[in-house]
Amino acid sequence: MAKRALCIGINNYPGTGSDLAGCVNDAKDWAALLKAKGFQVTTLLDSKSTLKGMRDAIEGIVSSAKSGDTIIVQYSGHGSYIPDVDGDEPDGTDECLCPYDVDRNGPLSDDELFDIYDSRVRGSKIIMISDSCHSGSVTKFAPIVTPPTMAGRSAPQRKVRFLPPEVFLSSRDMAKLGTARRALHRSSTPGRYASLLLAGCQDYEYSYDAYFNGRPNGAFSFVALRALKKVPSTATYRDWFKKIRAVLPSQQYPQTPNLFGSTRQRKWRALA
Repeated sequence: MAKRALCIGINNYPGTGSDLAGCVNDAKDWAALLKAKGFQVTTLLDSKSTLKGMRDAIEGIVSSAKSGDTIIVQYSGHGSYIPDVDGDEPDGTDECLCPYDVDRNGPLSDDELFDIYDSRVRGSKIIMISDSCHSGSVTKFAPIVTPPTMAGRSAPQRKVRFLPPEVFLSSRDMAKLGTARRALHRSSTPGRYASLLLAGCQDYEYSYDAYFNGRPNGAFSFVALRALKKVPSTATYRDWFKKIRAVLPSQQYPQTPNLFGSTRQRKWRALA
């Protein structure tokens, strides 16, 4: 039984004015952990994480899986939403991930991810770990200054990992959104039940780019990696998730992590 992982981290978003700081560190931290757990790991960082690069890498790792194999796809970067074209979303939008070249080539939607994951060989396990915002409003958030976590006067900045769709959608597609009153309720998240999804927030919330002891990380990734050290090696994803939820949401990081999958998937042994 093989164990393979793909870790994607994007800080640099050319042409958007919305760069992040902790996503590459997230991907490197997840990669180090997964290697220690016996996974064969591939990383895509910044300019390597184009739409084509992400799609090809995810398709490649999923198609390589045989029955009994475990596949992890980890993503840290911006999330957003686009108009739903097939009517499967109650709020009329599809959640999406934002590649390095999103301003030129667009996002990777949850429908595309579902199709890729659903093509897996039956008996293989697909787990997606996503530290991004899967949805939000069209309001542009200003950076929120956090208390200093390093010496000196300059406090690091906490940013939401949400890219407003007007940054990369055409005016015609923006007109299709009609998102001024976008419903704050759950819709399907990237990967749906074709994979088990461990996400940094609910699909109507924001995941935060944060600093811990002077080092940038996603708040969710930082907490999830620490929580994993506090559960036994036999822990399930549900056990691990409970430890994460003991810390998030917090006053400073008001994001509610999500474990999205079937009862059977939640009982899988974590990262096994």
